[in-house]
Amino acid sequence: MQLPSALSFLIDEAIDLSEGDVFLTTLAERLIADGVPLIGAMLTQAAPHPVIERRAWLWRSDTGKVIEALGFGPPMAESGHGEMAVEWLNGLGAGAVRIDQVGSLPDAAQLGWATSRSLDDGELALLADVARFAATPLALLAARSALSGLLTAYLGRRSAGQVLDGRLRRGPGQTITAAVIFADLRGFTELSETGAANEVITALDAWFDRIAGAVHAFGGEVLKFIGDGVLAIFPIGERNAAAACDAALRAVSAACAGMEHLNRTRATQDLPLLSFGAALHLGDMLWGNIGTADRLDFTAIGPAVNLVSRLEGLCRPLGRTVLLSGAFAAETTQPLVPLGEHKLRGIAVPCQVFTLP
Repeated sequence: MQLPSALSFLIDEAIDLSEGDVFLTTLAERLIADGVPLIGAMLTQAAPHPVIERRAWLWRSDTGKVIEALGFGPPMAESGHGEMAVEWLNGLGAGAVRIDQVGSLPDAAQLGWATSRSLDDGELALLADVARFAATPLALLAARSALSGLLTAYLGRRSAGQVLDGRLRRGPGQTITAAVIFADLRGFTELSETGAANEVITALDAWFDRIAGAVHAFGGEVLKFIGDGVLAIFPIGERNAAAACDAALRAVSAACAGMEHLNRTRATQDLPLLSFGAALHLGDMLWGNIGTADRLDFTAIGPAVNLVSRLEGLCRPLGRTVLLSGAFAAETTQPLVPLGEHKLRGIAVPCQVFTLP
């Protein structure tokens, strides 16, 4: 006896998929080929992530496309996301809607189906089998998604991609050219000595939210949190040097605005104001694994990283929040103010330094 197409897919092919949208689209198309009158489908899964609680993929037969929805609250059973999913399926003009939980755990995946008519016993039995046979491939899909999400949260998108691709050993790494930002919170040592622990952590998180959030918003990536400092890059490749530098400068400007707003709030709470210094440079760096044989760090090292960290150290003596190297200034379209050449500690050639008007 030949298996229905949907079950054959779940047994033979679905185990190799790594994307929820591909899984749902293929499964829905196979069910239609088996005679189930689908007009819409839904897949939801828990998402181990610092912000996202659950991911949902929604498929429509009239377009054949999937949209993804992210849940930022508690799991579906606690927040009403399940009811919203049923409402979305009903909104397609369904003759019947069915929701199946895949597995027995409270945060198990769910499959939802909207059909143009009520289903007969054979079709209902097929959907029940689909929920049962989908347990293994969806568990693997969830594990891959969790691994990717956790690595991205701790390493950043680009570094996580390298690790997921199997770059797990020390080696020569990869040379990349990027606009680089090094930013450092001022007075953090004093704040740590005089403030309560929870106030210090809250201040540090608020600072990182402003600077790292701005970096991500403009397409950059945070490589490292170094104490109260941040090392971020805007790689050249998908965009040219001028676009990367402009994006990095806009990110720093956005962080400045965010910190001004934060300080207005802290002033009303009688909390000390927070200031920072940021340096921007354009150059080459070596990007890859360093560390011991069994404890690695995926990071960037090299002349560009050395220079930008030394340049940031000039922010306080020059009385500036933002400093830019000559290499960076040569690529950006923003108006700048020259501050002359300065000798940087450990850097042989003096650096031309610029700042914002």
